[in-house]
Amino acid sequence: MQCLLSRKPRGRAARSPWRTWVHLALCVGFALRVGAAALRPVVEVEEDVYRYQPANNGAGPLWCSGSACLVRVGANALASGLETLPAAKPLNNCRWLLFHRATEGWRLAQADPKGRTREPCPLAVFSDGRLFLSANPTLVADPEAYSGPARPELLQFDAAHPARPFRRLIPKWQGNPRFTERSCRSLAADGADRELILFQNIGYTHAEWTFMDRAGRWAAQGRLKWPWGAECAKPQPVRVCYPDVALRRRAVYFCGVSDIVEPNPQWRAYKRKLTGREWDYDFRRLFYTWTPDITKEPFRPWLELDSREATCGWITPGDLWVGPDGTVHVVWTVRALDERLRPVFFPDAEQFYAVKYARIRNGRLLGAARLFYARPPGPAPGRARFQPTPEGRLFVVFYLSGRDAGGRRVSEDRLLELKDGRLAGPGAALPLRRPMRDFFTATPRAGSPPSRCLEMLGECAGAGGVISYARIRLE
Repeated sequence: MQCLLSRKPRGRAARSPWRTWVHLALCVGFALRVGAAALRPVVEVEEDVYRYQPANNGAGPLWCSGSACLVRVGANALASGLETLPAAKPLNNCRWLLFHRATEGWRLAQADPKGRTREPCPLAVFSDGRLFLSANPTLVADPEAYSGPARPELLQFDAAHPARPFRRLIPKWQGNPRFTERSCRSLAADGADRELILFQNIGYTHAEWTFMDRAGRWAAQGRLKWPWGAECAKPQPVRVCYPDVALRRRAVYFCGVSDIVEPNPQWRAYKRKLTGREWDYDFRRLFYTWTPDITKEPFRPWLELDSREATCGWITPGDLWVGPDGTVHVVWTVRALDERLRPVFFPDAEQFYAVKYARIRNGRLLGAARLFYARPPGPAPGRARFQPTPEGRLFVVFYLSGRDAGGRRVSEDRLLELKDGRLAGPGAALPLRRPMRDFFTATPRAGSPPSRCLEMLGECAGAGGVISYARIRLE
C-alpha cells in the first residue's frame, strides 16, 4: 500500500503529476480572478421533491453519498427518498420512497408498504428501462428494538411506469454473511451493458460483493478486504466507507475514505475531553482499488491516493468517472487540519481547503491537481461531482460557502470544465435561485447516460428538511 500523493517524486515520469498540480492551481486561480463567463449554464428546472423529518439514527437522505438516489433513463427521472416512521424507534425507523418525474413535476410512485430500514436506498437503471432500488429491510419485527439482522434486496421497477408492482430480487452472496441495518452499501451499474454490482459492509473487516450479469444471474460473489493499517498505533484493518464505485464492461473501480475509530491514542484522548464521547472517527485517508474483470480477477492491491494523517484533517470522496479511453478520473475535497487539535499537536500547520483531482490508468497515477484552493477566511468547497457529456466533455461541480477575499458572503455551486487533465477555461457559478450545499447527480455510475444537462438532487443551503431537484443545461 502506498500514498501516491504524498510520496517523494523520483525521475521524469514521477515529477509530471506535480508539475500538473502546480499548473492547474495557477490556472484555477487565474480563472477565478478574472471571472470570465466562458461557461453559460442555463437553469431549466428548480423544484422541491419532498420533505422529511430527521430520523436521528445516524443516517439521512444523502447519507449514501457514493451511490445515487437520482437516475435518468429516456424521458424519465426517478429519485428515491426516506420517510421517518413516528411509530418506530431508531435505528430502523425509516422506509423508502420512490418518486417519478416525466414531462413535469415530481410524483410519489410508491412507498415501502411494510419494511423498515435505517439508510437511504440507492438507485440504478439500465438502458432498457429496468430500474433497481437497493433495499435493506430489518428482519426484526419489534419497532422498539434498537438493532438486529437485515436482508439485502433489489426491487426491480419499470422506469416508465414505476407505480406498477415491483419484482423482488434476493442477491446471492458468498456464504451466509451476517448483515445488519448498518450496511454502508454501494450500488453501481453499467447501464449500457445492463449489469450491476452491490457492495455491503461487514463490520470493520471487509465488504461483501455480488455481481448480476446481463441475463439477470448472480454470476459472481466475493469479499473486498480492507487495507491493513500496519502504521496505526494498534495495527488493524482500515475500513473504507462512502466509496464511489463504477462498473464498466465488468471492470470495477472503487475509491473511498478511511472510517475507523480514531487510531491516534493521544488525539483520541484529547477529543474525548472536548466532546465527552468515548468515540470519534477518522475520515482522512483516500484509498483506491480496481479489478479489470470482476468475474475472473481479484481486486488489485490498495493505493492510498491522499492522506491528511499528519494534521488530523478531513477528506470527502466526491466522484469517479471512467472515460472512453479507460482513464479513471477521481475528485475529492480536503480540509487540511482539525482546528481543535492545532494549538496542542501541530501549532505551525496552516489550514486550507481544496478540491483535488487525479487521473489513473491500469492502477498507475497519470496526473494530480488542485482544482480549487483557499485559506481561511476564503470559501470552503463541499462535495464535488463529475458531469460527462455525450461528446466527451467533462465538468466538475461543487458547492462553495464562506467569504471571498473582499469579505463578501459566498454561497454558490461552482462549475468547471476539464480537458486532458487540465482546466479548459474559467469556471462559472450555476445561476440557481437556491444553491445546493450537497447533492446527488444522475451519474453514469448508476447507469444514467452522459448528458448535456446536469441534474441535481439534494438539500439547498438554508433549507433543511427539504430535498430539491434542479436541471441545468450546460451551454
